[in-house]
Amino acid sequence: MFQTFEATTDPGQGPGRLAALRDVMRAEGVDAFLVPRADRYQGEYVADCDARLAWLTGFTGSAGFAAVLVDRAGVFIDGRYRVQVRSQVADVFTPVHWPETSLADWLVGALPRGAVVAYDPWLHTVTEIAGLTATLAAAGISLRGTDNLVDRIWHDRPGPPEAPFAAQPLALTGTGSADKRAALTAGVDAGAWVITLPDSIAWLLNIRGRNVARNPVPHATAVLHHGGSVDLFAEPAQVAGLGDHLDGGVRIVPSAHLADRLAALTSPVRIDPASCPQRIRDLLTAQVAEGPDPCILPKARKTPAEIAGARAAHLRDGAAMVRFLAWLDAEAPKGTLTEIAVVRALEGFRRDTNALRDISFETICGAGAHGAIVHYRVTDGTDAPIRVGELLLVDSGGQYADGTTDITRTVIVGKPSDEHRDRYTRVLQGMVAISRAQFPRGVAGQHLDALARAPLWMAGLDYDHGTGHGVGSYLSVHEGPQGLSRRSTTPLEPGMILSNEPGYYREGAYGIRIENLITVVQAPTGPDKRDLLAFETLTHVPLDRRLIDLDLLSRAERDWIDGYHARTLALIGPQVTGADHDWLVRACAPL
Repeated sequence: MFQTFEATTDPGQGPGRLAALRDVMRAEGVDAFLVPRADRYQGEYVADCDARLAWLTGFTGSAGFAAVLVDRAGVFIDGRYRVQVRSQVADVFTPVHWPETSLADWLVGALPRGAVVAYDPWLHTVTEIAGLTATLAAAGISLRGTDNLVDRIWHDRPGPPEAPFAAQPLALTGTGSADKRAALTAGVDAGAWVITLPDSIAWLLNIRGRNVARNPVPHATAVLHHGGSVDLFAEPAQVAGLGDHLDGGVRIVPSAHLADRLAALTSPVRIDPASCPQRIRDLLTAQVAEGPDPCILPKARKTPAEIAGARAAHLRDGAAMVRFLAWLDAEAPKGTLTEIAVVRALEGFRRDTNALRDISFETICGAGAHGAIVHYRVTDGTDAPIRVGELLLVDSGGQYADGTTDITRTVIVGKPSDEHRDRYTRVLQGMVAISRAQFPRGVAGQHLDALARAPLWMAGLDYDHGTGHGVGSYLSVHEGPQGLSRRSTTPLEPGMILSNEPGYYREGAYGIRIENLITVVQAPTGPDKRDLLAFETLTHVPLDRRLIDLDLLSRAERDWIDGYHARTLALIGPQVTGADHDWLVRACAPL
């Protein structure tokens, strides 16, 4: 069966499960209960046992939450999921456009004074609860922390993941854990940091895990003490295989002792309110200071070893993609393929590298109208044929020990329409604009986002997602704080890796997205000696030349595309043979 846990959640169960949850709410004397897509570690992805939002509502997107009241239930989703949510949830749930409508405002409009909103304090951050408390208190509504009410009715809930952690070698990280810890604590006026984000702990200790699908992160909690020692709260069996990798400055403490150890801390303790669960804040009795997770920014600045690994991973992955696209070009016009067949074939080409640890997220393969669902995931029930004359959008990636990849290619099966070519070319122009960008140090992603949208804006068009997200080094495929979007305020720095993925989506018809990964590099100093940065493209896979309208391109854009294809042929050509190589030569021919 081609299904994951989330894909097999049944929307038809939604009404019954919602009714059961409301029975528990009435017994508890609460008027609302919040159901986020979150776990106690506040990572982006959750294990099966923590997929409460999907279990309750049927919605399987990677971001969102529900607010269940006695007379209504809202599912809050952003622009990526507004088509998907309508096809996944029963009509007892109402989609709510978020962040245009905030949870606090929605609750104030739906609840009377004196109402009580319950929540699981492990699943909401300090920042979330502080914001909700302020707004709700002004409306006479109170918040109450409780155990998770969904868990009381989820009788066949899966158990927690128990996969062991693994060491990430120094040759791939470029910096040892002890050096990282010493650098983070130097000059910091605090006795300890509490760190909960799985990818932060993975980076800090140079370890990886298998506690959630597709992202090699460990489920643990860390207390980083002044001087660089660490208490790592994890199950002993999960760290048993690390051997001598963890130095004497890392103490393993069973997770069952976390509450007692946190309460016993006496010196000033720092937390990141944006990622620290409210429950951890409640357990701390020492003086608490707030600040950003100390791992976030240095993790984003990849070391030379990590950048070298990313280049190697992308060449390996690029060869697999070329083999896949050559196969697709030959097989799709026959009319026998479906979305699932395409996904299986692509994952097979990646496995053939003999280096694949996992795919980096569930492959998005949308034929025709499915391509307009930004984060569409094919299941046995939605599997669609690949039809001649339709666009096919494939967004995928691989996890390799030396790097994480994420690439989207949109291709035409047969002959494109004029509209296909116009929209594809405008998306391509946006991707090229970001790739060619040169900018002063201090510029953030919010300053560059418009470059990718301008060709679409000129035609009265746009897309409802960010232009790019940060990417980890054999870590999370979505990594902050860097990004390319209107909300990305972190200045870009050398070594940061981002996606570059503008798109266009016509609901009910097709979707177009083109995505490469890029890394920030130092640019030559300009005439007035400004400190300039630019992007190096890591992904080298041909674009679909059949979809490019040459009349829309400037000479500079044509030159960039031809140069990109020439580099792709030079780098990937030696890695493929026979018909695959012949296809690559044709695909990389000058415009």
